[in-house]
Amino acid sequence: MGHGALLDLLDARSGIVCAVGAGGKKSLLNHLATTHPARVALTSTVFMSYFPGHPRFAIAVDEDGRLPAAVAALDPALSVAYACPSDKPGRWAGVGEATLERIHREGGFAVTYVKADGARMRFVKAPADGEPALPACCTNVVPVLSALAIGEPLTAAVAHRIERIERVTGLHENERITARHLGQLLASADGSMKGTEGRRVVPVINMVDDDLREAQAREAAEVALALCSRIDRVVLARLARTEDPVVAVVQR
Repeated sequence: MGHGALLDLLDARSGIVCAVGAGGKKSLLNHLATTHPARVALTSTVFMSYFPGHPRFAIAVDEDGRLPAAVAALDPALSVAYACPSDKPGRWAGVGEATLERIHREGGFAVTYVKADGARMRFVKAPADGEPALPACCTNVVPVLSALAIGEPLTAAVAHRIERIERVTGLHENERITARHLGQLLASADGSMKGTEGRRVVPVINMVDDDLREAQAREAAEVALALCSRIDRVVLARLARTEDPVVAVVQR
């Protein structure tokens, strides 16, 4: 579908767009940020690994209260990735929602992309109390799950917050995850839809790497559409294919 397809499919050209879930949030946000034609911001409300370097982006890392000034001092022709410092090696800390909203407003960014959830590199998750970390100014939410979870047993190697996934899907630990379970997770107010009230939501099923995964992901998407009236389409993607990551779109 070419450059810009995901931006339009996810309604992600403006506003404050937050990625939640597991299985490709950072890859998704990096793709959106680097393909958007205007000046954008990239940040996080949770711990995250360092942003990859990109010639279009300047980087600001400072304490929360000093971040607005640090971002304002950067070249206004460049997009900006910003975060707070962290004692954890290779990671930055998330920014506060008031700081994020201020930087978005004062910086004149077309859109701010936000990593608003953590999943410890797993394929699926269900949020705990206090998750996801969606700022009040969030306009769009993109829940992400990985198709590679389908057919795998529900274990800590694949899933984050196993007990929460059990509660949402009826699965038990070590039972096989099916496409239907993925769809239930996408559609549930205690799963991928948590905290999204009043926001535009378009889910992404990532790692759709072959025909089998596409068929499974389509089934999961159809379950989600049947269960949740607020979802009108689900994007199937292969974000590792950076030039053209969209595999298919399943619509109501």
